[in-house]
Amino acid sequence: MSCIDAEASYATLLAQIRAAYGSSFGTADGPVLAGIHSGGAWLAERLARDLGANFFGVVNVALHRDDYAKKGLHSQASPTSLPFDVTDRRIVLVDDVLHTGRTIRAAINELYDYGRPAAIELAVLAERSGREMPIEARFVGAHAEVAADATLVLERAGETQFTFRTEARGD
Repeated sequence: MSCIDAEASYATLLAQIRAAYGSSFGTADGPVLAGIHSGGAWLAERLARDLGANFFGVVNVALHRDDYAKKGLHSQASPTSLPFDVTDRRIVLVDDVLHTGRTIRAAINELYDYGRPAAIELAVLAERSGREMPIEARFVGAHAEVAADATLVLERAGETQFTFRTEARGD
């Protein structure tokens, strides 16, 4: 497995989003950020600050996961919080790692519970192989080579720094 520099990945991701949207995140009709709890929410918070957005949303996918009956609700999961109207908005959905696509599918279902967006574009810090759903990110910080039996985990190092680590998958 190659080591992934989370901060370099973040810089790449930020540059891609800035190139696409410039300073439109601070405008009334500009795109909005929604991060998937928890790693995606950390990223959305930092992106909002760096892009000049006034707010960001947090999406909890627990109730839309296809393994909900098996795993139930996570004890530390916070509810979805969207400080904007979803209907007719361009949403940049943010997650830490895109692997199978199942979490993204659940997040899209959750967003549609709040209205019908004009568009949803995916931004991920790291993308790895093993997709089970036909989901592709528009904005990608890095492509990761991770063993099939391992999970790539984003960690916060302080308030504004990120690191990645791998751990054995616990199915």
